[in-house]
Amino acid sequence: MSDIAEKVLSGDIRAAARLISDIDNGVHGVREVLKELYPHTGNAYVIGITGAPGVGKSTLVDRLIENLRKRDKKVGVIAIDPTSPFSGGAILGDRIRMQRHSSDKEVFIRSLATRGHFGGLTLSTRGAIDVMDAMGKEYIIVETVGVGQDEVDIVKKAHTTVIVLIPGMGDDIQAIKAGILEAGDIFVINKADREGTERTISDLMVMLDMGMSNGDEVKWHPPVIRTIAPEGKGIEEVISEIERHRSFIIQKRGDINLRRTESGAREELLEMIKGRIMEDVIGRFEEDDAFNRAVESIRSGGRDPYTVSDDIIRSHLFRLYLQDDQQI
Repeated sequence: MSDIAEKVLSGDIRAAARLISDIDNGVHGVREVLKELYPHTGNAYVIGITGAPGVGKSTLVDRLIENLRKRDKKVGVIAIDPTSPFSGGAILGDRIRMQRHSSDKEVFIRSLATRGHFGGLTLSTRGAIDVMDAMGKEYIIVETVGVGQDEVDIVKKAHTTVIVLIPGMGDDIQAIKAGILEAGDIFVINKADREGTERTISDLMVMLDMGMSNGDEVKWHPPVIRTIAPEGKGIEEVISEIERHRSFIIQKRGDINLRRTESGAREELLEMIKGRIMEDVIGRFEEDDAFNRAVESIRSGGRDPYTVSDDIIRSHLFRLYLQDDQQI
């Protein structure tokens, strides 16, 4: 086993931080380390925290960390941040809010940049989860960037998805349209001391009741919890509902390893295939002389990018991808 993998398995935070940075930057060789760590994953419980910007996700996460540590749980946090338009890296707002936990050796907080990836997560999230899982974190909290209605990717990676809303945002149910309603396992109405809280809860409960089927299958009915995160109010109840949902999953599936389900294994494999194709093919395109000539033809106005992209795919895709026997 590599030295990096051994250090991660021993809980070395510096080694884990370097590895996650390498994953995020696409450094050559990280896949080999992840292959070594894979047999040691599948034990952590992943909690997804999502919701529109400004609902207080980071403050809620900060309080969840505090509560879990009181229970002597080892916690990892992946905070998905917007990408800086200047450096391309993460804007570290979330880590600043959680700074008080930085001296706790059993809490590991890492920010990842979206780098233009939609769905609320980043392409590196799966690898970062595996690293924290392998280093022994019992709970991994993934706070998404807060992109709105399309933010449902977290459901594929989390055991429990917490949707955070606040009252007084105009249309009280705006943030739970277009699939977000189905994504939530727990709904948190944060800043519940604001006017309009009861209306928001009432509307949400009606929608949740409408979404429950009358079939024979035992289904989880998402609870709605009031919180005032800065004051720590309602946090104990959120943790209790997370634990109740965990028991529900174990009762239904037998364990918490999402990869042992057909849908989980299928989704993970497809995601890795897509990521590998993007990494290999796009990287080779950019190094190819024909690609550079195509860029120049578009820049000079001689050709349009639609025709050029079609020609590149037809003429170069398979040649570029299959020239290395290891890619076949």
